[in-house]
Amino acid sequence: MKFIFTSILFCFISLHSLLQAQGILFSQSHENGVYHSGDRARVVLSIKDKSTQVVTLKIQQNFSSYTTEQKNYTGDSLVIFDQVVNEPITLVWEARTKTDSGWIGLIVNPESYQPGTKRPADLESFWNKQKAALRALPVKVSSVEEPNSDPAFQCWNMEINCISAKPVRGYFAKPTKAAAKSLPIVINFHSAGVSGDWCKSKPAIAMRYAQMGKGALVFDLNAHGMLNAQPQSYYDSLDKGELFRYAQIGITNKDESYFLGMYQRLLRTIDYLTSLPEWDGKRILVIGESQGGGQSLVAAGLDNRVTAAVVTVPAMCDWGGTLVGRKGSWPYLFEAKQDRSVLEANLPYFDAAHLLKDSKATIVAEIGLIDQTCPSSALYAALNQTKGKNIIVTAPYRAHHFTQSVYKGIWEAHVNKVKQGFIYEYLR
Repeated sequence: MKFIFTSILFCFISLHSLLQAQGILFSQSHENGVYHSGDRARVVLSIKDKSTQVVTLKIQQNFSSYTTEQKNYTGDSLVIFDQVVNEPITLVWEARTKTDSGWIGLIVNPESYQPGTKRPADLESFWNKQKAALRALPVKVSSVEEPNSDPAFQCWNMEINCISAKPVRGYFAKPTKAAAKSLPIVINFHSAGVSGDWCKSKPAIAMRYAQMGKGALVFDLNAHGMLNAQPQSYYDSLDKGELFRYAQIGITNKDESYFLGMYQRLLRTIDYLTSLPEWDGKRILVIGESQGGGQSLVAAGLDNRVTAAVVTVPAMCDWGGTLVGRKGSWPYLFEAKQDRSVLEANLPYFDAAHLLKDSKATIVAEIGLIDQTCPSSALYAALNQTKGKNIIVTAPYRAHHFTQSVYKGIWEAHVNKVKQGFIYEYLR
């Protein structure tokens, strides 16, 4: 596993312009928020309102324990942390005044984080059985072509049978005329949820990636095997009924886990796309955010044909972090009121921190250092298992969703640019 870190650098001009828009602004000695043993970490905040006298700081350590303190603010800036760091730790500061708030985070020795649970000895054999069962099932595809204004491309609302309770469903797009062995594969995965717009596959997403570079075979995969293009009432009904708290389904039995079906569908999608004559036999790129990022990491771990993944604040990483004094990532299954030994015997089969072991895919990962949903330590615990190149882009100001929009421009220039640039270059 090889790490490449990218820095997010502030200049005086950008600091000045940001201060005009936000009441509280942070800076730190390593602007990417990543430190190693022997580094001095210095965190400074500035407040636009010069009449402020007191700042309340809430400090979170390892995404688990909190302390609170108050500091007097008397000048243009306030040093809130200045220490030489040595041990692995994550720190998040929340600063509040009477009128403003702001957050910043850091991580020390990220390469040292390891999964909080043991990798099952039979993990590979368990998943090899799933793959064998999938491949023994004759492929049946049903599809309806979508209207399309660009005759150079085609898109279908597609369903592929699967051994899971639900079939593969999503939108498949490709160039109308493509030579054999000429195109890469792209699979896009969706964030958690059922009824939200972000959970639904869309022709526009499949088409967007299909039109990149010289074209691609693209599947925008529905995580739950839901029907596409249905009335909102259909998704609302699933959300309140069959798929209510779906991540909790089957957590005490690996053969009944909801994630078993989710992962079977992504494997089935890969098998189908690699059977197409247009695939170049080399490139498979998986993309996703949050749950979609977790699915992307799982795909990179379970199928060595996956050569690259671009993931944003990925979920399903190091669920067992909570067992070793830090927070694991969504969906926090070890916090369920179940026998812990039973959970330890079943959950690791679906944890990206174990499935990624020895993956050789190139992984481009965005990590938010104040993300409470998918904590940085959990993500590193998973990424540290790989054997390929990891391109890590950290955002010290990013929660799971953007809550500090003032940093959006910096994110676009120094974080999103890395991810999108990799995708465009990969599909060129």
